[in-house]
Amino acid sequence: MSPDRSTVEAVVKNYFDGLYEGDADKLGAIFDSTADLRWLEKGELQVLTVPDWLDRVRKRPSAKAEGKPREDFIVTIDRSDDQTAFIKVRCQLPPRYFTDYLVAMKLRDGWKIVSKSYRYDLRE
Repeated sequence: MSPDRSTVEAVVKNYFDGLYEGDADKLGAIFDSTADLRWLEKGELQVLTVPDWLDRVRKRPSAKAEGKPREDFIVTIDRSDDQTAFIKVRCQLPPRYFTDYLVAMKLRDGWKIVSKSYRYDLRE
């Protein structure tokens, strides 16, 4: 595995850990501050800034604290060059089961997620 691929995978590992642990600081360290999150809800595009999302993460109980199962994995990493990666992942925060589309770029301070779009299913 190339060093750059392993660096991108390390960002994704921190993403998975931060989501499961509800660690907003860990998530904030891997997202560029100008990034946003996008999803459809009832047919309408929703957009949330990273600072607002991290505030929500801080206020909700973590999946880890609630003893919920953890399952997350990388579906694909597509690199267009040595500074841009598209990453498709699956993860869960039951009862929500997510498919996330992350765009990461190698910035001055390392790899950062600059965009996140996602969808989820609700399951009992």
